[in-house]
Amino acid sequence: MVIDCGSDVEYESEENITVYNSSEWAERGFCKKCGSHLFYRLKEVKDHQIPAGLFENQESFNFNLQVYIDRKPSFYNFANKTLEMTEAEVIEKYASE
Repeated sequence: MVIDCGSDVEYESEENITVYNSSEWAERGFCKKCGSHLFYRLKEVKDHQIPAGLFENQESFNFNLQVYIDRKPSFYNFANKTLEMTEAEVIEKYASE
């Protein structure tokens, strides 16, 4: 569960963040001290996807998109309806940005 935070993101204590080059088009940020996952970022547009659990107030969040839907386990379902993107659709949309 992540929140699309766009490209205008600032972090406190950036010296504690390390970035892993996870693909040609994206990277992941982690805490150097504890290893917690901090973000997923598209390289070209610097669009940040930040885990929902890192936010204190989550009441305004709207769960509206599932990605890699073709890779989910058959027993894994959410009650609300969302937009859905397959692996190929995600790569086509974000790898080309």
